Amino acid sequence: MAMEEADLTPVEIVRQLDRYIVGQSQAKKAVAVALRNRLRRRWLPPHLREEVLPKNILLIGTTGCGKTEIARRLAKLVRAPFLKVEATKYTEVGYVGRNVESMIRDLTEVAFGETVALERESVLKEAEADVRERLVDALLPGSGGVQEATRERLKNRLDTGDLEDREVEISFRETAFSGTPGSMTGDWGDPMEGNLKDMLGSWLPPRQTKRKLAIRDARPLMLAEATDARIDSARASREAVRKVQDLGILFIDELDKVVPRGGMSQGDVSREGVQRDLLPIVEGSAIKTRHGIVRTDHILFIAAGAFHQAKPSDLIPELQGRFPIRVSLDPLGEEDLYRILTEPENALVAQYKALLETEGVTLDIKDEALRELARSASLINEGTQNIGARRLFTLMEQLLEDVSFKAPELSGQTIVVDRAFVDGRLSRLVRDPDLSRYIL
Repeated sequence: MAMEEADLTPVEIVRQLDRYIVGQSQAKKAVAVALRNRLRRRWLPPHLREEVLPKNILLIGTTGCGKTEIARRLAKLVRAPFLKVEATKYTEVGYVGRNVESMIRDLTEVAFGETVALERESVLKEAEADVRERLVDALLPGSGGVQEATRERLKNRLDTGDLEDREVEISFRETAFSGTPGSMTGDWGDPMEGNLKDMLGSWLPPRQTKRKLAIRDARPLMLAEATDARIDSARASREAVRKVQDLGILFIDELDKVVPRGGMSQGDVSREGVQRDLLPIVEGSAIKTRHGIVRTDHILFIAAGAFHQAKPSDLIPELQGRFPIRVSLDPLGEEDLYRILTEPENALVAQYKALLETEGVTLDIKDEALRELARSASLINEGTQNIGARRLFTLMEQLLEDVSFKAPELSGQTIVVDRAFVDGRLSRLVRDPDLSRYIL
């Protein structure tokens, strides 16, 4: 949930991140300071505000240690537009066809979608009233002389749900490029394509199509159309551009994968090419989107990578300088994995308990079982590829597979998960590295 800006001190930001992410205090501190500086910038005089650029961050750590989650939770904290992209997608064959600038267009679409969603919430009551009037008109066709008392009785019956199965014939507006009513968003990866569709859509008037539907099926379609009719899309576009420029957070993962390795091979040329394409975006440039020109000068870029086979110093010098804050995240040990199972809000154990409670099954997981789970995950990470906290997902699935499968027949029972329960289902996988490599 978003908080008031004045309340988001660095200490409070770290405290909020601690609710969901275990450990990694140095990384949390770095992103907290970066976020607070963005807020401080907004309180500066206009002539100085433009000169203060964000201090981009490079997170270095193995997979599954919390890099992405830190960035995602940070964005949610202030309702900032957030997008994660993998740098490796731009090294694929033909990557120039979907150039690096597309990440800014995609981020703007995220911001536009969030803005429209907030606008829909603000006009929901008025839109519901519009839908109710249209449904009454559909139930009383050609009823210009019907008394108001009759209409009120129908409205009351609609509100109580008495007429949900009644069929009505409703006219929906369809734009030239939209097969569904009430559709304001879509995939607009290419700005030229988007502008062409917008232009042609304004020339061609929307078609009216009649559909006969039950009221329960017609209402959501009518509500989407009614809310869109009350939204100023031009204002939403301007607000989306403003949010991206002032608050946008772009997370670039797998940055280490675009570093040339050893000798320069043909494949490595494209890797360095991606770095050079990223550079003007991170430095600050103007990108054309279907919502307007977006300047990237004040977008916060958070890059991440394991950097096992390469070092941050292997990046091209210009790009290195654009990520002045570098934080190394700690690999997760046995104690960290144990804490991940229990401490965060909506922790993994709490999720499984809630899922099985829907079937009437009570899951009683003892502390000794959690300790054994954490130990097993740590041993497997050491013996195979270290995938951090993600190992817990595979272990929990293996551990509770039979219980989940038989849950409908176990309704009303309590399943006790102790150390013996864990040993009986996971010990063979932990002891046999070859088996765990294929299964876990």
